[in-house]
Amino acid sequence: MKRIYLDYNATTPQADEVTEAMLPYFRERYGNASSPHLFGREARGGLERARERVAALIGADTREIIFTSGATESNNALIKGIARKKRDAGRHIITTAVEHHSVLAPCKALEREGFEVTYLGVDSYGVIDLDQLRDALRDDTVLVTVMSANNETGTLQPIEEIATLVRERNSVFHTDAVQQAGKLPLDVKELHVDALSLSAHKFYGPKGVGALYVRRGVVIPPLLEGGHHERNLRAGTENIAGIVGMGRAAELARERMENDRVLVTSLRERLHREITQRISDVVVNGHPERRLPNTLNVSFRYVEGESVILSLDMKGIAVASGSACTSGSLEASHVLLAMGVPPEQAYSSVRFSLGRYTTAEEIDCLVKELPSIIERLRSISTFSR
Repeated sequence: MKRIYLDYNATTPQADEVTEAMLPYFRERYGNASSPHLFGREARGGLERARERVAALIGADTREIIFTSGATESNNALIKGIARKKRDAGRHIITTAVEHHSVLAPCKALEREGFEVTYLGVDSYGVIDLDQLRDALRDDTVLVTVMSANNETGTLQPIEEIATLVRERNSVFHTDAVQQAGKLPLDVKELHVDALSLSAHKFYGPKGVGALYVRRGVVIPPLLEGGHHERNLRAGTENIAGIVGMGRAAELARERMENDRVLVTSLRERLHREITQRISDVVVNGHPERRLPNTLNVSFRYVEGESVILSLDMKGIAVASGSACTSGSLEASHVLLAMGVPPEQAYSSVRFSLGRYTTAEEIDCLVKELPSIIERLRSISTFSR
């Protein structure tokens, strides 16, 4: 059975070029980057070259890049760190109702410490209202964190406009750019963000490594304390092989971004067209234009999205749902509910996310199998019509 992977927003296959770049750092260049001898200097060289490549991907200075274990660490460290450091200046934080849980969870934790968090709503496309943000900003707002692109729907937020409003209040503005990095251009100078989170495995790099951009002049407490690694901001011996892999993946992303964008946009539109022509009662979730080129989130009315995923998996096709299994119960996507999507429609959602290695033949295979699956599930569905 041919296996088809259409879940690139969850993780991407590691590029062969990335693996090749990493191999020497598992073998002969295994030194500690803090050691002064040749082995250490080789490791340090790989570390700093990777830093240059990651910085180039987002238009940053190399001194503004801190390597982490991934975006979850970057988000947690930045949000908690800024809030606690600035608690004397204010205890108000602004975020949105559609953030990734690695943003929402630390915000909830800070609420338990006495911080007040405003969760901005979104419109039916998943975009925040800038007037609502303007009204929410206060003199005691110390941090605003808004993702650049949503992982479920692909909807893009107006990051530059948000940054302008936040800058007027002298608050720190952070964006989780995990889904946008490598898919669409990012320039921290043009966006005027103070901090930005990245994860390597979302753009064909290794898992377990990420980065945090912190604009020069923004002071944050150490993410981890101990040694002098990462300019005293994150103690611990660096994951050199993983960091080198992230650097190579960032370099490839810059080189191939436009070709990748054209490819996945074409395939996404093909998929969208075929689904809507072959299957009735389909609703697209997210913004029709301001969205990632690779993401299509649809609700197949009168069926459970989880059942669609399992049925496709039996055919060797991997996709994702807008729902998540939590504590033994199926919960509707918090993103779709925040957009005003009715619960039954949210339960019916399926996310198709394409990537560099997706082919037209794979899309055709999917759309060949999908109508009969939906028809069968609807015939046994308990959802009312």
